[in-house]
Amino acid sequence: MTTQSRPTRPRTGRAERLRASPPLFRSPFLDRFTRVHPAVPVALYGPPAVLLAALAAPRLGWAALAGHILLGYALWTLTEYWVHRALFHLTPRSSRGRRLHWMVHGVHHDHPDDPRRLVMPPPASLLLTGLPFAALHLALDGGAANAVAAGFTAGYVVYDELHFLLHRPSPPTALGRRLRRHHLRHHFQDDSRGFGVSCPYWDHAFGTAPKRPAPGRTAAGGAAVR
Repeated sequence: MTTQSRPTRPRTGRAERLRASPPLFRSPFLDRFTRVHPAVPVALYGPPAVLLAALAAPRLGWAALAGHILLGYALWTLTEYWVHRALFHLTPRSSRGRRLHWMVHGVHHDHPDDPRRLVMPPPASLLLTGLPFAALHLALDGGAANAVAAGFTAGYVVYDELHFLLHRPSPPTALGRRLRRHHLRHHFQDDSRGFGVSCPYWDHAFGTAPKRPAPGRTAAGGAAVR
């Protein structure tokens, strides 16, 4: 008795292109550091965020600690929005600048479904969190600086993990699906709008909210963006 194997469903050319991003470096060793597992931000920044909050608590008290952490989170959301809008979407004039821009963010727009290029590589994220950390400790005393830095760092982790989830199949919650539609409009409808990934309210505040597409228009994978 013979059995027939079930034919595999071929991937579409478009889906494959969106998923398979090219190497950023000729060296396989260096390129390995540009492909990041989504657990890395949690493992790398989760413990420091908790430690910073723990160090700040005895000096501030619980109410002040919560307020400073919320302030740090708010500062992160503004950083997320403006870094995405002003830095990730600038238009360099030189060929080297365009190449660097593509390596930092353009490759993600060209291949938005590559699961190992949805969170920041540690060298980039260390710069993004380290500079504000130093500035906070210059501007505030130790307890306040640590608490605000804890909120800022936690906000970064939320952003990176949420960004990964929004590029996966439809989220199970209504809020997740709403955030996903907002972000996919940035990718597939108008990349000059929709810069807030975890903070779409700043797009409304600064006038860059994505416009609703015509009925029936679809995004990646054929899912309607409404």
